[in-house]
Amino acid sequence: MNFLSSVTIAAIVAVFLQLCTSAEILDSKADKINELPGQPKVSFQQFSGYITVDEKQERALFYYFVEAETEPASKPVVLWLNGGPGCSSVGLGAFSEHGPFRPSGERNQYSWNREANMLYLETPAGVGFSYSTNASYYTMVDDKMTAEDNLMFLRRWFVKFPEYKGRDFFITGESYAGHYVPQLALLIVQFNKKEKLFNLKGIAQYDGKLDVCVQDEAQNYLNRNDVKEALHARLVGVTSWSPCSEVLHYQMLNLEASTIPTLSSLIRSGIRVMVYSGDQDSVIPFIGSRSLVQGLGNELGLNTTVAYRVWISQKQVGGWTEVYGDILSFATIRGASHTAPFSQPERSLVLFNAFLEGKPLPAAF
Repeated sequence: MNFLSSVTIAAIVAVFLQLCTSAEILDSKADKINELPGQPKVSFQQFSGYITVDEKQERALFYYFVEAETEPASKPVVLWLNGGPGCSSVGLGAFSEHGPFRPSGERNQYSWNREANMLYLETPAGVGFSYSTNASYYTMVDDKMTAEDNLMFLRRWFVKFPEYKGRDFFITGESYAGHYVPQLALLIVQFNKKEKLFNLKGIAQYDGKLDVCVQDEAQNYLNRNDVKEALHARLVGVTSWSPCSEVLHYQMLNLEASTIPTLSSLIRSGIRVMVYSGDQDSVIPFIGSRSLVQGLGNELGLNTTVAYRVWISQKQVGGWTEVYGDILSFATIRGASHTAPFSQPERSLVLFNAFLEGKPLPAAF
C-alpha cells in the first residue's frame, strides 16, 4: 500500500468517525422519552441519553432534560449538577429534590421545571449511567478534567438541541458542585471569547465541600429494566446504578482549593453569582458561606444593595439574604437541611425563581 493510499484511507476513517459523532449529536429525536414507567403522563417533553465527550477513550456523559411545564420556548435553560464528588444529578437532583417526578410515581408540585427548562447531568464519567470504557480514567479524576468534560458536553448538547442556543443559560448545583459550577462557568466565559455559544447569565450554588450520598427510592427506581429502557440508559463496567459512584477515585486535594478567585473572575466578567445554604445544614454551616460572600463583596469593592434581612415565602420567614452590587448575593433557606430542595421544596422554588429573574427575594408579608 503506497503512502497516498494510506492517507486516503486515514482521511475516510476520520470523516466516518466525524459523521458518526455528528449523527449522535444532531439526533435529539432518538433521545425523546415517550413515557416514564410508573409516572403520570405530562404535556411537557422529556429527553435523556448520552453525549460522547471523548471518542478515543469512549467516554460519555448521561443527561436527563425536562422542558418547562409551560412556554418552554420563552424560558431559560438551567443546568443542575450534584456534587459528591461522584453523586448523581439524575437520582438526587431530578428524582429526589426538584425534578418533576418522585420515584413513587407522584408529581412534584414544586418542580423547578415550572420556571425553566431543566438539564440534569451525571458527571464525571463513572457517576450514575455516565461511563468510560477505559476504566483507567476512573483512577484519578480531578476538577480540571471534570470541567473540561462538562464544557464539551454542553457544546455538543447545544448542537443536539439547537433551538436552545442563545437562550438565557444558568448553572446551578449543590455541595461539591460548589467546585463544578464556577469552574465550568469560567471555562464558558473563556470559550465565549473565541466563539459566542453560551448566553450565560448567572450561577447559583449551594456552597460546600462534600455531598452526603444517601440511599433512597431513586436507587430502586433507576435500576428497573423498564426505567433504564425508557431513559435510553445502560450500565457499562458496573452491575447496577447507584446514587454515588463506586468506581470513581477523585483527587481529594481539590477539596482544599479555594473557589474565591474563580468566583471573583466570574463577577468581574458580569456573571451573576448566588450562594445559598440551608440554616439547618449540619454538614456545612451557612456561616462559612456567608463569610465567603462577604469577603468577595469586599474584595471587589461592591456596595451593599440589600442589607442583611429576612425574606418571605407564603407569609412566613423563608430565610435571610443580602446582596452586593446586584451581582453577588447570599441567602439562607429556613428549615432546610443539606439538600434544601428536598427538605424545603416550596422555599427553594421561591429562591430559584428570584435568582432566574435577577430580583431580590420577597421582603414583605
